[in-house]
Amino acid sequence: MHVAVTLQILRATKASKFVKYFTTLPEPKEPTIMSAAVPGPKSLELKEKLGGVQMAETVQFFVDYECATGNYLCDVDGNVMLDTFMQIGSMPLGYNHPRLLGVFNNAKNVKTLVNRPALGYFPGKDWATKLENILKEVAPKGLDNITTMMCGSCANEHAYKNIFITYMRKKRGEDACFTNEEIESAMRNCPPGAPNLSLLSFKGAFHGRTMGALATTRSKYMHKIDIPSLDWPMAPFPNYKYPLDEYERCNKAEDKRCLAQVEDLIEAYCKKEKHVAGIVVEPIQSEGGDNHASPEFFQQLQCICKKNDISLLFDEVQTGGGGTGKFWCHEHFDLPSPPDVVTFSKKLQLGGFFHTSDFRPREPLRIFNTWLGDPAKILLLEQIVTVIKEDKLLEQVEKAGKVLKTGLLQFEKDYPHLVNSTRGRGTYLAISSGTPELRDTIVGNLRKLGIITAGCGEQSIRFRPALIFQERHADIVLDRLRKVLSEIKI
Repeated sequence: MHVAVTLQILRATKASKFVKYFTTLPEPKEPTIMSAAVPGPKSLELKEKLGGVQMAETVQFFVDYECATGNYLCDVDGNVMLDTFMQIGSMPLGYNHPRLLGVFNNAKNVKTLVNRPALGYFPGKDWATKLENILKEVAPKGLDNITTMMCGSCANEHAYKNIFITYMRKKRGEDACFTNEEIESAMRNCPPGAPNLSLLSFKGAFHGRTMGALATTRSKYMHKIDIPSLDWPMAPFPNYKYPLDEYERCNKAEDKRCLAQVEDLIEAYCKKEKHVAGIVVEPIQSEGGDNHASPEFFQQLQCICKKNDISLLFDEVQTGGGGTGKFWCHEHFDLPSPPDVVTFSKKLQLGGFFHTSDFRPREPLRIFNTWLGDPAKILLLEQIVTVIKEDKLLEQVEKAGKVLKTGLLQFEKDYPHLVNSTRGRGTYLAISSGTPELRDTIVGNLRKLGIITAGCGEQSIRFRPALIFQERHADIVLDRLRKVLSEIKI
């Protein structure tokens, strides 16, 4: 029976207790592939049609979102796939969660959706209450100010501006006014109005594709080539050897090497008159290869920032929202004090950044755009946060992550010529292969067996399941990954 028909029948069935809380429809027992290949003929036809109006080369297949349910994605060719990538890690509750589908059954909420405000000028009467009760409810400890945006790139872009504004205000003096020279030169993109400042980021980093964010992105040349950018410093990010317990001394030395270069670069750019105003870092370098660093590395990085009186920004666009077992990944690092700025998007549905009041601009219109976020997304986030708490999903992430990680570690022993370097927290996991070609083969063969995952960096495979991912889903992934690995001949 075609999957769409099957799911229509399931809509009429009484949901189990599990289904009630985790999905609109009963989940399939396991993935099933109906077409001879993925993408199937219908996806290929739609891709050709889309290619007539825009670039479609990155499209993998087309989805029937009406039939997607929980952890399972259905494509237009009737294939039902267990999704461990979840729209680049942006679907915290999986597909068609009943609590999210119900949000816009409310007439008041529909008006919020239809009457989208320019929040900087005309926010709704309940906007401040929504921020207080929803976003501040999940705010990183010590960061009580919120600036909302639309996406991760614009969150970072405006957070960077906040860092520069704060740096110059301190340099100029808290009560000092802009000089005429600053005002005039700013319009010509010249100092002193457009000061020669910089942000330090790390090799392998990904912070977005807008112009300022792109200057700190260091993961793939394709993101950057042909686009004018800024002479900002790039430090090495720790490149650990695994297993961690066998290479503790080596990895500590790697931390020291990278931190020493951070300090050297800050000094070098000071001498170049391009003072570093802040450091931008991901708690886990995600798109760049799922690269990890120790809590001690991040603690020392914060010390360097404080010593030089510069800002520390944690980009939690990908890691925020619970996938690591804590709502914010930097909570794993036992920092002596909160970071200065934390950016977010993806699982939180809208973008933005948390910061202290010290990072709030003193003048209006300095951090501004038409939308400044989206109240409709806040309504979705309200239900997401509620479900995370009610269903104890952070605990579930740890349980499912333990099963998945244990299985990946076993595969390192069983297939050492194919996979290595299992790493991660919660279900935010990755494993590496010997070559980029081997990695692509594994990812492609998993998709043929109905498992959606993705590559990152040069030769890593990343897992980004929803927070509702269960131990039984982990078992399915491991079963099919074992089949893929057992059939590869090298």
